[in-house]
Amino acid sequence: MTDGEKSNSEGDRIVYGITDIMRFLPHRYPFLLVDRITELEADRRIVGLKNVTMNEQFFQGHFPGAPVMPGVLIIESMAQVAGVLIYRDLPDKEKKLIYFRSIESAKFRRPVVPGDQLRIEMELLSRRSNFGKMQGRATVDGKLAAEAVVTFAIVEHSGT
Repeated sequence: MTDGEKSNSEGDRIVYGITDIMRFLPHRYPFLLVDRITELEADRRIVGLKNVTMNEQFFQGHFPGAPVMPGVLIIESMAQVAGVLIYRDLPDKEKKLIYFRSIESAKFRRPVVPGDQLRIEMELLSRRSNFGKMQGRATVDGKLAAEAVVTFAIVEHSGT
């Protein structure tokens, strides 16, 4: 375990801070869209947080005077949280990338604005070899903001 990890009596609950997340995900500023992992059950589910601040670059143009987090970036946040679950136990993770294969049943229920904290819960529905499907929900203050089912593929990374 790293300094940031904690487990409950079942050994399932794990907490990762941003430094840990950056060890798993290849994403970096301004496209790293997850700040903390609060729960993780290996090969099953993961919960992460994204603190939405006015300093986000996308608010400069979406929308001036009425900032709203773009729905596609909420889905990307969901995918990055899911990515931590998949990358965590992936052998040779530095040689792999995880790509979207599809986004299904995406629904946006309320706007996400500066000051909100997204709580993102992703559940693994299926996985075979280098392909899988996850279902997710993003909430703010317990209210549903977005939901989607995403499929992914794990591919070799050329390193270029």
